[in-house]
Amino acid sequence: MNALRMEWTKFRTTPGSRWLAVAVVVVTVAGGAATIASVTTGDLAEYSLTGVQLSQAVVAVIAALVVGGEYRTDMIHTTLAAVPRRLMVLGAKAVVVAGVTAVSGAVSVAVSVLVGRAIRPALVLSDGAVLRAAYGSVLYLVLISLLAVGVAAIARDTAAAVGVVLGLLYVFTIVAQMVPDPDVRADLKQVAPMSAGLAIQATRDLADQPIAPWDGLGVLALWAAGSLLVGGVLLQRRDA
Repeated sequence: MNALRMEWTKFRTTPGSRWLAVAVVVVTVAGGAATIASVTTGDLAEYSLTGVQLSQAVVAVIAALVVGGEYRTDMIHTTLAAVPRRLMVLGAKAVVVAGVTAVSGAVSVAVSVLVGRAIRPALVLSDGAVLRAAYGSVLYLVLISLLAVGVAAIARDTAAAVGVVLGLLYVFTIVAQMVPDPDVRADLKQVAPMSAGLAIQATRDLADQPIAPWDGLGVLALWAAGSLLVGGVLLQRRDA
């Protein structure tokens, strides 16, 4: 609990951290509203949640700052001296980042679907698939935050961690879409963290999706778990 309390104190007293959490809400809602206002038919739930594709970058920045920021200021030495159990330190950082992301994500997703409903009344909020897309989007953002925590622990640098995470999310997906072979393209979309994870937002034509909604979120969970595992091992073995 001391490690968790310490990490929470550092987060809430770090300049700009609260504004980044607010930015997650603003970017998610604005992106979704702009998208759904530009369409009249199709997967309205998915359109209303399009802002998640933008706010995930802010989530990655938050996570990278929580971990990488300490290496930039050499605060990591003080942290590890106060809490010698290094995995506990990484775990506390992950819990704080995931908690902040869950709260800001829940608010942003709730407002996004309400705005979507206001713009397009055909969006039925009580529909099971729509509800799954909504809370699945919150889980998606939380998993992105954990992926970024792990990558930051590996890179030990904020800018490098943000670059790697954004590359995994956006570049990987773009490359997958450019592959000419449809079978290879589908395979890449099934393993790319962004395209696989965002399958959770689909509420229509699920048979045409490269991967099932929960399976896709599971793929992203594996990415997050893998990055945390590698980050934890390196944190244990390397000098601070």
